[in-house]
Formats: sequence, structure tokens, C-alpha cells
Amino acid sequence: QVQLVESGGGLVQPGGSLRLSCAASGSIFSFYTMGWYRQAPGKQRELVARITLGGSTNYADSVKGRFTISRDNAKNKLYLQMNSLKPEDTAVYYCNIYPVSANYWGQGTQVTVSS
Repeated sequence: QVQLVESGGGLVQPGGSLRLSCAASGSIFSFYTMGWYRQAPGKQRELVARITLGGSTNYADSVKGRFTISRDNAKNKLYLQMNSLKPEDTAVYYCNIYPVSANYWGQGTQVTVSS
């Protein structure tokens, strides 16, 4: 069973930056488009960014120009560089394949943007 483990979250002031990482226990990255998702309190989980095997990316309008998704297939890792963070970016962030699979949800990593 492949497990995805997110890390890198924390408390940051508005305008700050964080880099999230996602590590897989298996070679999932060799086969799938990967995505970062987030769920804010009281809201549905949403797709933030996705990246294909070839490196093509797509972003939610709310994060375009501020977030950058990347992947290292050899290391089975996925990254999300988040710059110019806003309070509305506060959420639990998850990685998963795209489209999502219920089999791969991890515990996520909390990102809190607050002064």
C-alpha cells in the first residue's frame, strides 16, 4: 500500500513563504499526474495545483503567480513552493494523484497564515 506523507506546513505571516513536500513510500510518482489539494475549515477540499509526468503544470486561479508545483520522480517527491501567502491560504494541504484516489489521502500538513 502506497502512503503519501506531507510536511513543511506551519505558521507564517501574510506575505511569507513556505515549501511543502510530499513523500511516497512507493514508486507512485512514476505513473501519475500528481496534485496538491487543500481544505480550509468549513469548506470542501479543492485542487490547488497539478503536475503531469512530463512537468506540465496547472494552477487554481487563486494561487496563480504565487505557488509553484514541482516533482522529483527519482526521489518520489512532490513539492509546493508557496510565496506571497494570504490569510485565505490557511488550510490543511494534501498531496494525491490527479484525479484523486481515496486510497492515497494522507494526514496533510497545516498551513496557517496569520499576523
